Amino acid sequence: MKYIGAHVSASGGVESAPVHAHEIGANAFALFTKNQRQWVSKPLTESSIRLFKENCEKYELDARYILPHDSYLINLGHPEEEGLAKSRAAFLDEMQRCEQLGLKLLNFHPGSHLNKIPLEECLNRVAESINLVLARTTGVTAVIENTAGQGSNVGNEFEQLRYIIDRVDDQSRVGVCLDTCHTFTAGYNLVEEYDQVFQKFEETVGFRYLRAIHLNDSKKALASRVDRHDSIGKGLIDISFFQRLMKDSRFDDMPIILETPDESLWAEEIRTLRSFA
Repeated sequence: MKYIGAHVSASGGVESAPVHAHEIGANAFALFTKNQRQWVSKPLTESSIRLFKENCEKYELDARYILPHDSYLINLGHPEEEGLAKSRAAFLDEMQRCEQLGLKLLNFHPGSHLNKIPLEECLNRVAESINLVLARTTGVTAVIENTAGQGSNVGNEFEQLRYIIDRVDDQSRVGVCLDTCHTFTAGYNLVEEYDQVFQKFEETVGFRYLRAIHLNDSKKALASRVDRHDSIGKGLIDISFFQRLMKDSRFDDMPIILETPDESLWAEEIRTLRSFA
């Protein structure tokens, strides 16, 4: 079964996110559990935690298909010790928030070397960051999102994702989220080489580590390494790709999350994707 939703607003409190997901006909969703543009936010209140869980139960939204996203400020591969320590502390806080809410996944961008350290050293720092935080939490899987490779960001190649995973001590609690826009602009031709791309993913990373999909079209061209999402069927990834993915059983039983730019289209996009499945 396909679990499809969008990254919905948690404005007014995390408890509002399940309501917004229900309003667009979603059976999965993503959210920020704190302000994604701030390092420190107020702790979750007991009331917000209780209402979040009650609303998830009310609208039959299973925690397995909820994909919180961490703050955009966090860089787990930061080349400088102060920035690295700050990022690790913030990531730990994000994981602990997931624990409080009863969530099973936390999606994050691996990080950036900022052109100050070698790629491999950056990837090692990402893996070490994951290990440090997993050791202090329970029940939540760290889900690495692949990137477009824009600027000095790491994680745009399947080999880099595998490099990080290989250095995580508890591999039962690490996974991958594939963003289709990022995958395409990183250079993987999802339309003309669908089978080859996912065969390479299987051989390099392994579908056993795939925990989620960000389903986005792309405003930018194949291999452009530019991260610009577009609405489904309106960008440069042919609609045939989305039709094929929705019929592909390898993507069953995981959150498939829209981060497309026009929120007013989310309900329609979800209905369209379900019709493909």
